[in-house]
This record gives sequence, structure tokens and C-alpha cells, in this order.
Amino acid sequence: MALLRDDKNDKQLDLLYKKEEEDLVQLLSKKYDIPYADLSTVSIEADALKVIPEAEAHALGMAAFKIVGHNLYIAVLAPNRAGVAQKIEELKEKRFIPSLYMVSNGSLERAWSRYREVSFATETKSGILDISQEGLEEMASSLTSVQKIKEVVGKTLKESKSHKVSKMLEIILAGAVANDASDIHVEPEEKRIRLRLRLDGMLEDVIFFDYDTYNLLTSRIKLLSQLKLNIKDSSQDGRFSIKIAGADIEVRVSLVPGAYGESIVLRVLNPKAIGIDFESLSISPHLMKILKQEIAKPNGIILTTGPTGSGKTTTLYSFLQKIYTPGIKIITVEDPIEYHLPGITQTQTDERSGYTFSEGLRSALRQDPDVIMVGEIRDGETAKTAINAALTGHLVFSTLHTNNAAGAIPRLIDLGINPKIISSALSIAIAQRLVRKLCEYCKKEKAPNEKEKEIILKTLERMKKEKVDTGNKIPDGVSKIFEAVGCPKCSLTGYKGRLGVYEAVMMDEAVEKIINQNPSEREIKKSALPQGIPDLAEDGILKVLEGITSMDELSRVVGLSEGEN
Repeated sequence: MALLRDDKNDKQLDLLYKKEEEDLVQLLSKKYDIPYADLSTVSIEADALKVIPEAEAHALGMAAFKIVGHNLYIAVLAPNRAGVAQKIEELKEKRFIPSLYMVSNGSLERAWSRYREVSFATETKSGILDISQEGLEEMASSLTSVQKIKEVVGKTLKESKSHKVSKMLEIILAGAVANDASDIHVEPEEKRIRLRLRLDGMLEDVIFFDYDTYNLLTSRIKLLSQLKLNIKDSSQDGRFSIKIAGADIEVRVSLVPGAYGESIVLRVLNPKAIGIDFESLSISPHLMKILKQEIAKPNGIILTTGPTGSGKTTTLYSFLQKIYTPGIKIITVEDPIEYHLPGITQTQTDERSGYTFSEGLRSALRQDPDVIMVGEIRDGETAKTAINAALTGHLVFSTLHTNNAAGAIPRLIDLGINPKIISSALSIAIAQRLVRKLCEYCKKEKAPNEKEKEIILKTLERMKKEKVDTGNKIPDGVSKIFEAVGCPKCSLTGYKGRLGVYEAVMMDEAVEKIINQNPSEREIKKSALPQGIPDLAEDGILKVLEGITSMDELSRVVGLSEGEN
């Protein structure tokens, strides 16, 4: 009589098959003299699983399921399979003490199914998150865009496993590094949490998630950055590092209380962000020639100006890397130290202990330096000390918050510096902005519209009239420019990467002559016109004509209406 199949019978048959398989494995375990294990009754540890990469585990028919100190418990399907003995020897070389257990296919499948919970990172000590190169590459290979990050985070959020939050943090960090994001924003709203990444200076939504996950994620971030878990009504700042293939990527953490919870910003300080050498700064040929001369001088002060996030520090670092030789001593006073430079003494201010920019600069001068970099001139005392250092045989680099290069001089006067001393100490003031570069894979050629054409032609005419030195002949007209489109390569934004647009005012006889008259920015800029250096708008227009950026992007960053005046 035929056996009718139903759910009850199916379950009974499955149990019979499983029992037969387990019985067979028990017999084989005696043959091979290896203990038997049934992993359906054993707790499988994620930390043990990651000792053997998933691909290898599948290929060799094995999985590590428990780890105690150096003792590693390994489940194997067939101990004589090719490659198993070699893998065991590799583990011994890594100081593991392997113990083999014979298991069934069903047991191994159960272990392998847990790989999705494996955390690629280990917290080596407080404040260090060590993500293996293999783990990063595996994640980064699938996190090539914001959409991909969203998909992987979304899948992780659906898991109800203990390692979900740790894995989610790793995915976010790996995605940020893989896509060159400068910041990660976790922002509580009334009914949900928003996750955003800052890519090429612009924030982009990644995903929304629930408050339960947010609370766990916040606790994880606080633990990593050594912040107080119980404080939620005041701001906290901390840091931790991601260790990737031996390189430290520092993550600065800022938490600020808000209406619906703590807003979290993680700033990712990737050392490759300062891998730009001096010659690759996208500075116009004429200004590049001037800067090479100025940074080669033994004394004077060189200022970079612009708003926060305009790349001032990166430019100064490129100057330091250009002039560094073992024969000179370079000291920096920063708040904070963003990137570590080899061969250079870097110090960090600490307001609580009284180590301010001014105090740090005075201390640096006692260290017999040749070159000093001051992260920012914020007050009159720091300005006076920096100017005096430039007058006493030191080359000084610093930043100043002004809108343009000409504004550096009135700002120094406002800080109480004698105009006559400014003319003796200041070598050059540079202003810069960062514009997004058009994606090379999808940018589209177009004819400029009437407004765009008018702005471009007016700018080119002004450059000719002012005899601006561009290194090439200034074009007479414009027939084509490029615009952003959007593709998977650029996360559908139309832009990938950023570069600088620059202007500068050099201290020459004409500028020196006008300084004593307490001049305005406009008057200083006018007196510097014979220097032939393009201003921000002019430098940007040249990059638009080269197809590097778009008119929309340049207008957003520089404000082209100002450039027409």
C-alpha cells in the first residue's frame, strides 16, 4: 500500500534520514579515530568561524565551531580530503591547537549558515577596530555605490542575530572607506533613524532604520570611542581607529543631543586623502610657479583661506611633504592632528590643559624648528606669534577663515597686527574651494545656454583685459561644455571625486603700498591684478571649459555672479 506524503510523514522521513546519516558518521569516526560531533546540539561561535574563511571552509568541507584560547575545535566531513591536512598545518603555524571532529553534511550546513553573522572585525584593544584585509575586500567588492551599501545594510537589518549591530557598523565603515566618504551621519527623526554619507562634499541618504537598532548601534559606537554610555543629554567627542591591512584609519566621533535622540557624526580620516602631491593640486601653471618659489624661501608666512571643508589642511600638508628633507625640522600645531606625516613632529592642542594654538606655537619655537605649521590663526595672540616667527627666520604655514585671498590682510589687521609688519612677514595668501569633478563615465557634452554663455564670455574677456596668466592662450569663445548625468559608477550623482579652484594675492610692491591705508578686500584685489593670478571664478571657468567640472557645480561652490564683477 502506497505511503501518502503529508507534513507529518515528511518530518518523520527527514528525521530518519538524519539519524541514518549521523549513525554512518559515527561509524566513520571510529574508523578514522576522530571524535564524532553533532553540531545541531552544539553552540557555534562566530569568532571561531572566521578563523577559516567561508570559501575555504566550503572547498575543504570543514568549519571551526568553537575557540577557547589557542584551542580550536574543527568539524570535518572527510579528514583525508585534499587540502585539509595542509590547512591544519597552517593553523598550527598561527599558534592554534586544532582538534578535529567528524560531522555530517547536515551539521556542516548548519555551521556554514552562520557565516552571514561573522564579524570581520576584532576589537584588539579599546578604541581599535581591526578589520582584516580579507574582510574589507570582501565587503568593499560589493559596496561600490550608495545603492549597494543600502542593499547590504538592509539585509543585515533583517537578521535577528547577536552580531547584527557589529556587522552593520563594519558594513557602514567599509562602505564609507570604499566610496571615499568623509563623514557618516546617523540622525534620529521622530519615527525613524536616517543614515547618510558625505560623498565629495554632499550628503547622500543611504537607508532609514528602526530605533532598537539605533540604540544598540549608539552603544557600540560609544564603547569603541570610550564615551559614557549613560550620558545622553550633553555632547560627547571621542575617536577610534579602523585597522586595515596594517594602516590606521582614524574615525572621529561626535554625539550631540537632539529632540529625538543623539545625533552621531563619524568623520573618516583616510590617510589616502592626503596622498595628493604638490604638483597634482590642480593649481594653475602661473600660480604653481609662484608657490614653488614661495615655499622654497627660508622665512615668511604663507596663509591658506576658505571655509571649513575647503581642503586648506590638505594643501598645507602637500606643501610640507614637498619641502621636507632630513636636513630641516618641521613642527606642526594642530587641532586635531588629522593625518600623521612621516619625519614631521606633530602636536595637538588641548584647551583643557592650556595647550592652545598660541601656547603650542611658542613651545614649537623653543624646539629650534625651520618650518612651523599652525592649524589655524584664531586670535590676535596666535597671529602675533606667527608673524614674529616669520620675521625671525622661520617659514610659517597657517590657515585663516576669510572668503577670499584678499580678505586675509584686513583680517590680520582686525586681529591687531601692524600693517607694516604684515607687509614684511606675509609672503602669499591663497584662497581655495573644492568642486566636484564630473564623472568620466557618464558626463555629457552640451552647448551652453544663454546665461552660461554670457558668464563664460564675460569672464574670458575680463581675463584678457587683466592679462591673467593661464599658461595657455585664453579662448575667444565657447561652443561646448559638459554636464552631469549619473551612472552606477558615480552613485547616480554625475560626479566622482573633487579638486580645488584657487586664487592668491602675493605680497609685492603694489600691495605693500596700499596696506598702510587700511584697505578693503576690493582695493587689495585691484592692486594685485598685475600679478596675473586667476581668481576663484576665473580658475573655475577654465576647469569648466576643460570638461573637468560643470557650470552648475561651479556656481554652487563659488557663486559666479560675484565673478562677473
